[in-house]
Amino acid sequence: MSGLILPPGGGRKLVTKAQEVTFKATQADGSAVSVFEVVVPPGFDVGAHVHNDSQEFFYVLEGELQLLGFEPAARTGDTWHDWRSADGQAPVNATEGASMFVPSGTPHAFRNASSQPARMLFTCFPSPYHELYFEEIAEIWAAGGAAVDPKAVEQMRQRYDVHQLTPLRYQPPTDPHPKPTERGA
Repeated sequence: MSGLILPPGGGRKLVTKAQEVTFKATQADGSAVSVFEVVVPPGFDVGAHVHNDSQEFFYVLEGELQLLGFEPAARTGDTWHDWRSADGQAPVNATEGASMFVPSGTPHAFRNASSQPARMLFTCFPSPYHELYFEEIAEIWAAGGAAVDPKAVEQMRQRYDVHQLTPLRYQPPTDPHPKPTERGA
């Protein structure tokens, strides 16, 4: 048996308009933990959700992400951005070097509210739940054109132990200084 060594940028990559995911270690490599490098574009919000059987770990490599990793006093509204726990926890603005561990059954979320892409290392136990999830959501994003079919996303998430509490959203920021369009002669 051999270990797995990847060069910088190495691994199978799935790119959608909402995320770039590079598979670093998978069940096919003999790993019980799925490991990914994820580029999160500005405006992406995975939405609060829970896994009954999975545990996750997030480590911010570059940029800034807002992170949620607690049971709120009330699961209210269509966004998690203002949730608070009974003991006063709130979502955290996490920068390079920050991490979050999420035990099974814990509501969690991340979003990039900044104007720059963020990059994180993401692990999930057990594999291959998230490996299959990322493959299938990439297909859904590719088939969706300008919009993603929310029913297809919901059905797919149910298959992979993702119980959505608030919606997944991707609203790229608009350029405050658009370039003038060229006019024909």
